Formats: sequence, C-alpha cells, structure tokens
Amino acid sequence: MRILIVEDEAKMASLLRRGLGEEGLSVDIAPSGEEALWMARAVEYDAIVLDLMLPGIDGVEVCRHLRADHVWSPVLMLTARTAVEDRIVGLDSGADDYLSKPFAFDELLARLRALSRRTVIARPSVLTVGDLSLDPATREVHRGDVPITLSAKEFALLDVFMRRPGRVLSRFDLLEHAWDGEYENRSNVIDVYVGYLREKIDRPFNCASIETVRGAGYRLRTPS
Repeated sequence: MRILIVEDEAKMASLLRRGLGEEGLSVDIAPSGEEALWMARAVEYDAIVLDLMLPGIDGVEVCRHLRADHVWSPVLMLTARTAVEDRIVGLDSGADDYLSKPFAFDELLARLRALSRRTVIARPSVLTVGDLSLDPATREVHRGDVPITLSAKEFALLDVFMRRPGRVLSRFDLLEHAWDGEYENRSNVIDVYVGYLREKIDRPFNCASIETVRGAGYRLRTPS
C-alpha cells in the first residue's frame, strides 16, 4: 500500500512514516492542504490519512476538493476534535473513516487495511489468486498450505500484484505503490525484487505466476 499522510506536525508525521514504513507500507508526507491536493491528484494512493487542522486549507476543504476532482482514494480523517458535529462534518465532506487523537497505532493499521478493501468491488480480507494467498493483517503468505517467508518489500510488492491480478503493471506503477519517492523510475529495483519474489513464490512450486510482459512490465497470472 502507498499512503499519503497529511499532517503539519513534523514529529507526528515522522512517527507515522516510520511506523507505517516498518509495516512495509510506502508513505509520502504532505505538511499542508495545498501540497496534499497536488500530491493526491498526481499519485493514485491506496489511502490518505488526513489531519483536520491544517495551515491554509483545512482537512475538510481538502477532502471536498479531492472528491470534486474525482480523486477517490479512501480518506481516514485524523484529528484531536472528538465532538459528534466535527465527525459529521468530516464524513460529509467525503471522508471514509474518522480516528480521534490520541489513537492506538494498531487501530490505525487496522483501519487502513479496512479502507484498502473499500473499492467499487468489495475485496476480501485475505487476498487470493489461485492457490496463492496473502493476509495483510497477519502478513502471512501461503502457496496452498505451504507458508512463504517474505521481506517487508517483497511482501509490499506481492500485495500490489495481488490487488490487481491479471493487470499489466509497469515498473513505474509498482514503484508508485510499493516504494516511496526515494527511488527514481529508471532504477532497476523492481526487476531485482520481482526476481526475489519468483525465487520464493514460484520456483519452489514449479510454477510461473509472475509474467514478464515485454516492453510493458509485469503481470500476476490468474488461474485459467
């Protein structure tokens, strides 16, 4: 998952970035509403964690602008305001969920996982393609009944593939969702990690689920 954190408090933003990064998520930070708008329009985020109190444009206005611009990334409103009226305003502006500060980090993770499943087509809590399964909550991967151990980045990359089975994903698509902005598009990091994944999820089982599409990228095969 690639997450946009919209938070003007540098310490809070840094803590969230570190914690989510340790869970294998890619995190971008926007310290203001204005920056959040152009970043969310430019990148297809899997979820946006949006602080209500921001300098300039506040979180409610950011959410309204995003929905008006047909940006449908799930939005989790994060704020110290706890009044019912504030929650109603946030949700009515287009937010999908609301979490009050202070909060438990594990609850934030659980809510982000839930938001990632809220698409036009409902997604199950455990992603399954053929006999390959991935559980975002427990971070477990299985081929049939056989558990597979993956690194955080391998898990993140497989998660991207399994949320889009059968779809050709360019190297740029994969970088956008499994890495943060530190990597350049011309980096060969995707090719390297696709190789790592094949060694773990395919070759031991004598199958080839990750397909190279020449000149386009990679695709996770779906069962015929």
